Amino acid sequence: MINIFKILKYLRNTLKDVVVLPGPASLDLGNCIADHLSSLSIPIDLRVFSDGESKIRINANLLNKKCIVVQSTYPPVDSHLMQALMIIYSCYEYGASEVIPVIPYMGYARQDKKFLEGEFATISLIAKLLECNNIHNLITVDIHSIKAISYFNLNILNISSIRSLATYARTKLNLVDPIVISPDIGGISRAKEFSQAIQSKFFALKKIRDRITGNITIDKNLPEDIKDHDIIIIDDMISSGGTILKAVDLLKNNNCGKIYAICVHTLADDNSISKLKKNGLTDIISTNSVPRSCSKVDLSTDIANALHSIFLSAQ
Repeated sequence: MINIFKILKYLRNTLKDVVVLPGPASLDLGNCIADHLSSLSIPIDLRVFSDGESKIRINANLLNKKCIVVQSTYPPVDSHLMQALMIIYSCYEYGASEVIPVIPYMGYARQDKKFLEGEFATISLIAKLLECNNIHNLITVDIHSIKAISYFNLNILNISSIRSLATYARTKLNLVDPIVISPDIGGISRAKEFSQAIQSKFFALKKIRDRITGNITIDKNLPEDIKDHDIIIIDDMISSGGTILKAVDLLKNNNCGKIYAICVHTLADDNSISKLKKNGLTDIISTNSVPRSCSKVDLSTDIANALHSIFLSAQ
C-alpha cells in the first residue's frame, strides 16, 4: 500500500535539496535525469591539459545538498573514472550532505577476477576508491559481471535496460519471425529475457576466447534453423565489434533475414559503428549510457526511478 504521508514528506524535505551534476562523459543523460527529478543541473567546467591531466571547477553552492554525479566511464576509461572521483570529492569538499554516483557504464567490470598469475580483480580497486570517498549508494546499468558487485561494500543498484531495449525492438523495428541470439553462453539469460519480451525463440552461440591471445572462434553448428528469420544479436556491450562481425558472417551463411545488433553499452566509436553496418548489420541500437549515434534508448526515466527509491528508503 502506498504511504502517501511518506511520499509527501519525501517531496517536501528531500527533492528540494537534490542537485544533479552531469559529468563531461554524460552531459545529455545527466540533464535528462535532472529534468525527471525537477532538480537543478549544475554545470562542471572541465579543462584537459596537454599532458592529459583533467581539472574541474564547480561554481555553485553545494552546502547540505544531495548531489547526483552522473558520469559513465567508457573510453577513455581512466580519464572518465578520474573525473568522476574528482567531482565526487569536490562535492564533499564544498559541503554536500550526500553524493550518489550514477555510473551507467561501469569501467573495469570485466576485470572481476584473476585470470592469469600476477593479475588482480581491478574492479575491487574501483570499489575501494568509491568507498574511500564516502559513497553509500551507487547506480549502474547492466554491469558486465554480477561478480563485480560483490566487491562493493555499499548499496549498489544495478538497473536492467533489457525490457526497454526489447520495447524499442518490438515497437520500432519491422521484424519478421525474429530469433534472439546471444553471442556467447554467458549472455543466455539476457537473450531469454529479451526473447520473452518480444515473444520469440532464442539461443546462444558457442564462443571460445583464447585467454592469452584474445582470439575468438565460433562453433558453426547452430541449434536452430534461421533461414529467412530476422536476427537480433543481444549483448551487454559492443567494443571492437570483432565478435559481432564473426557472428554476422556465420548467420549470413545460414541465409537469415535482417540482422540487428542490440546492446546496452556501445563502446565502439561512430566510425567503427559505420563499418559494422557496412559489413552486414541492418542497424545497431543501444542505450544512451554511452553517447553514440546508435544510442536510441533513453535511461533517464529508469535512473530517476532508482534515485526516487533510494531517497524514499531513507525517509
